[in-house]
Amino acid sequence: MAEQQLDAVFFDVDDTLFSTSKFAARARRAACEAMHAAGLRLDPDVLLDELSEVVSEFTSNYDHHFDQLLQRIPRRHFKGVNPGLIVAAAVIAYHDTKARHLKPYPDAIALLRDLAGLEQEVVRGVITSGLTVKQAEKLLRLGIVPYLTPAAIYISEQIGINKPNVKLYRRACSDLNLRPARCMYVGDRPERDIDPANALGMITVRLCKDGRYASAKGETEPTYTIEDFDALREILRADFALPLPSA
Repeated sequence: MAEQQLDAVFFDVDDTLFSTSKFAARARRAACEAMHAAGLRLDPDVLLDELSEVVSEFTSNYDHHFDQLLQRIPRRHFKGVNPGLIVAAAVIAYHDTKARHLKPYPDAIALLRDLAGLEQEVVRGVITSGLTVKQAEKLLRLGIVPYLTPAAIYISEQIGINKPNVKLYRRACSDLNLRPARCMYVGDRPERDIDPANALGMITVRLCKDGRYASAKGETEPTYTIEDFDALREILRADFALPLPSA
């Protein structure tokens, strides 16, 4: 591919900058084990299956998964135990797992750090779907905020536009006075990341790593498909002449 001009690289967050799928599985198991230890007399595997149903029914952005889980369980399984303690134990375990295990992919943060260190200004942004505080917390815990362009963080709830609406991507480019054809978007979901960014004319990169959507299909093909951020680094070096160090 001939050398192209690149003014910005935008990233999705979940299952792109870190493994949301692996983290969520670990955190939910820790919560179920904590509920069991706090006096809920059911096997953690049984609780985990029920919690998975709660998440599926109420979505991952719901704030009261553990309360709903406990409401679905006959009272005899926690007779004599204050239910507030059981729920609090789950919340603590979930947040403790965040503190220990919510980490970015090492090659992702290395690439962001190197992009931020270039003399040539390349906007480093995020376009993510979700609740404002929840997604902002992820960015802070992942430790990537120092490497992002401050004005280039777009969270769907904050903007009032959600994926896969192409207007979310258009808004980011318009606000920053960027031409879509000179902006790159990196994400893992074909129908929510790649298709709308393609519709706007952005350069699209699909990360096929280990997330839930690794085998999903979209209506359009990405400009590039990668398995890790070292591959993206080489694309940026070879096709866009960015003076990044080798991986």
